[in-house]
Parts: sequence; structure tokens; C-alpha cells
Amino acid sequence: MKDKVVIITGGSSGIGKALAAVFGAAGSQVVITGRDAQALAATEKELKAQNIKIFTLQADVSKEADNLRMATEVVKQFGRIDVLINNAGISMRALFEDLDTEVIRKVMDINFYGAVYATKACLPHLLATKGSVVGISSIAGYRGLAGRAGYSASKFALQGFLETLRTEMLYKGVHVLIACPGFTASAIRQKALSKDGTAQGESPRDEQKMMSAEECATHIYNAIVKRKPLLTLTTQGKLTVFLNKWFPIFMDKMVFNAMAKEPDSPLKKP
Repeated sequence: MKDKVVIITGGSSGIGKALAAVFGAAGSQVVITGRDAQALAATEKELKAQNIKIFTLQADVSKEADNLRMATEVVKQFGRIDVLINNAGISMRALFEDLDTEVIRKVMDINFYGAVYATKACLPHLLATKGSVVGISSIAGYRGLAGRAGYSASKFALQGFLETLRTEMLYKGVHVLIACPGFTASAIRQKALSKDGTAQGESPRDEQKMMSAEECATHIYNAIVKRKPLLTLTTQGKLTVFLNKWFPIFMDKMVFNAMAKEPDSPLKKP
């Protein structure tokens, strides 16, 4: 990946920032995007202190025009795009019956349409370099999580989009990777939307027991280098995908029970 031009959306925290560090250490020309200029600047300063060169670009993935500007500016600066990592994402937690549907719209705009817009803007350049399109999905893209209707729906949609794209690119040289981490330590749960669209504020899960963002990023980096089509992470994640395929009704109960154990869970047994 030395000298490859890599775009990482939502690169100022969590898995995105960890990916920027991994690619930067490998000698890639890394561009990270995000909506928060201060967060981007802080990430740039942190990584440069590790002798990692990072370029930042303030952009909102949910806006098609921002994605077109992103692709144009990166090509103007570096002359090419080799890897696009659709990492920008947001979560939510609430029962669907209590949920303001605008929350689902916001989640879909970032998690699904953000990837669609970014990929559409970058694809002509990736066709030229026979590069890679990566979607950071989730185990929630295989198995609906109770209390996460909007999040799961966005990841199911993302995986359907990327699977279609992978098939269309089969003989055109563009690599498409669907990466599905299990629960990973990051800020996504603190920023998750509640039923009315306000930020959750605190993680309902024990972040210390999860895979670190750094370990997750290393697995994704290696999968991109090897041009793998699929990556599913954590033992729990792999087991969930397997069991849900063969025992979906059993998994309804298992997932309900697991999510009901979270502090302040909206799920309650009768």
C-alpha cells in the first residue's frame, strides 16, 4: 500500500482513525474526511506526532455534492484514487414503536447513502487504478439487532449495494470488500441516536471487553491487501452469522436476551 492514495470517510475517530494510522504507517497517502473540523485537526495532530502524514478534508458524506468535491480535490492533489473506505457511520438505540422515523432517515443518509454517494464519486478513478471499494458494515448487516432497527436496516442495505457492485466489477478489476466487525471499541455508541434523535451520550456496553479499533483496522488492512471479498470479525460475530443462517428463530430469542441485558435497555421481557 506504499504511495497508494487512500480515502477514509469518517476518519477522525474509532475504526476510521485506526485505519488512517495503519495505512499511514504503511506509506500510503491518506485522506480522512469528516464533518467536524476540530476533530479532524485533532486527529491530524495526533497522527503527525507518530510521524504519519495525513491529509484532512471537511465533508459530509450524507451530501452528494460534498462527495463529488471530495473526489475532485483528492484527484487534484494526488492525481489518483486507489482505495475508498466507506467508514463514516452512526448508530441508534430505541424500540421501533417509540422511534421518530427521522432517526432512521438520518442513519440511512450517513450509513447507506453516504457510501453510495462516495462510491459513485470515486468509482471512475478506481476503475482507472483497478483499486478497492471498502464498506465498513457490521454483524448487524447479517442479523437484525433488537433496538437498532435503523442501524441494522442501513447495514443490510449497504451490504446489498456492495454485493451488487462486487458482482458488476467482477471483470473490470475493481476490488470490493464488505468488512463486518463485531462489537468494536469506538465512540459510535456514545454518539448513537436515541428515540428522539438526541445523542445517547454513554455506551451501554463494556467497551473494554470488545475488539480494539486498532486490531480491527489491522484485519481490514490485510483484507484489502489480499483483495478479499468478505471479512467477518470476532468469534461472537462469526457465530452469530452462522447460527442466524441455520437457526433464525432460536437467534431471535438469543439476540433479544443479549440486547435486553444492556443498561437501560428499551427491551423488557413480559
